[in-house]
Amino acid sequence: MEKQYTPSQQKKKTAIVVGAGVGGVATAARLQMAGFDVTVIEKNDFTGGRCSLIHKDGHRFDQGPSLLLLPNLFHETFRDLGTSLQEEGVELLKCEPNYNIYFKDGERVEMSSDLARMKSEIERIEGPEGWAGYLGFLKESGQHYDISYIHVLKRNFEGFTSMLRREFVGKVLALHTHQSVYTRAAKYFKSERLRRVFTFAAMYLGMSPYDAPGTYSLLQYSELAEGIWYPRGGFHRIPETLVDISKRNGATYRLNTPVKQVLLSPDSKRATGVLLADGTSLHADVVVLNADLVHSYTTLLPPSPRATALKSRPHSCSSISLYWSLSSKAEKLSTHNIFLADSYKESFDSIFKRQDLPDELSFYVNVPSRIDPTAAPEGGDSLVVLVPCGHITSESKDWPANVARVREEVLTAIQQRTGEDLRPKIVSETVNTPEVWQEKFNLHQGAILGMSHSFFNVLVFRPTTKHPEIEGCYFVGASTHPGTGVPICLAGAKITTEQILKNEGMPAPWVTNEQFHKQRPRTEDAPFWALVALVVMVGGWVAMRAVEM
Repeated sequence: MEKQYTPSQQKKKTAIVVGAGVGGVATAARLQMAGFDVTVIEKNDFTGGRCSLIHKDGHRFDQGPSLLLLPNLFHETFRDLGTSLQEEGVELLKCEPNYNIYFKDGERVEMSSDLARMKSEIERIEGPEGWAGYLGFLKESGQHYDISYIHVLKRNFEGFTSMLRREFVGKVLALHTHQSVYTRAAKYFKSERLRRVFTFAAMYLGMSPYDAPGTYSLLQYSELAEGIWYPRGGFHRIPETLVDISKRNGATYRLNTPVKQVLLSPDSKRATGVLLADGTSLHADVVVLNADLVHSYTTLLPPSPRATALKSRPHSCSSISLYWSLSSKAEKLSTHNIFLADSYKESFDSIFKRQDLPDELSFYVNVPSRIDPTAAPEGGDSLVVLVPCGHITSESKDWPANVARVREEVLTAIQQRTGEDLRPKIVSETVNTPEVWQEKFNLHQGAILGMSHSFFNVLVFRPTTKHPEIEGCYFVGASTHPGTGVPICLAGAKITTEQILKNEGMPAPWVTNEQFHKQRPRTEDAPFWALVALVVMVGGWVAMRAVEM
């Protein structure tokens, strides 16, 4: 018999989560633990969204994320759910070195969380004085990390009054949102080579290092201070385990179940459930949309000016991703490898200003079987190549031709820079193009990381976690607050869940009374401090951009 969620027939509060991406399954696990009866609805036949796996000929590939950064956010999620990664059987493997970064002239730079190894690399390139610059960069990026962790990833920004916190206003300039990641790195490194080494990570946000706010050097800090990790069995172990936890507590998952629209009350002021593609209606007290935000607003919700505005907001890049099954080892490649274009800035301009494929490619190569042998048959390797490119525009592109060009240029670059020819080792290939990302995951324009993290797309400017006009309708995922990336979406799941519980008058099991009162913002002079924060941020951004131009 069809399970129908009708609030009047249930003692428990009920929730429907649309989309089983990382943010969706983490929200489901938290809501179920807090006392909701949760159903998760997913259009695909797998969970995890982009954080899922591809299997082929005994080889395993991470479809999307392959680096576990900001590990504290992962540990916090499982701790809040009354367990731990270790208790759930998830083993995190430390990747050492972090990366090998290859340049066209044959130079290779090794990145590591080992201070001695980093000191050797820095001084080899910039001499003894370069070490002081590195430590200065580490101190600043660590400051970005600490401020963001406390004041951004732990807080909701529902409106301009959310900027009122005095302690946050005093730290706005220290976040360097008014300068770019590249500009901040240039302060500490004199060589162009190291400036590139310490800024390419802006691509984790789908942004150019020349446009990404300086705050995001926190990603490099996480890599250098905490290391890069990988879950044995693939990155999907994270969402898979969250699904298991929520199911143990009673949550229901329905895969292969597309949603047609969100159901609303007669006055259109409250979400009451969802209408499935097969015509079935499911009802609930709360609906959480983990689908791509533009898809949610333009397809699942009624037409509105907000939906139109979201479509025009800047979005992240897309990618051509190649998944290669190798018959033998790629001996010269480590777990994580970066190949940077000589025309560094020009390649980013092609991607982000012209939404195109650069004339010279920068790309990332992941060999999961190097750190986790279970990713490939004995004697072989699994290899993923991610080539950033522009997202889909109205201008048509010949994707088969682009894929052929990318394949050849990647193989040539690997051979020239490492001395290894992978061509005879490739036995099968799977390809994701921007069109595949769009079709498989409903990603607007095939943007693999959702909405951009440009200055006017973060903090109070980023779309909120609750629908402004529709009660009981919430959002979680890459394009809502706080932002994109697996750990950030886990932080967002906590923010969204606590917002739901507060509005429903229910306690969060993981928050003590002492913590609750400590986290309550001071509101007596909200308008003044909100205005101060806004003036400081926007004024600083305009002034510094004018200087940089």
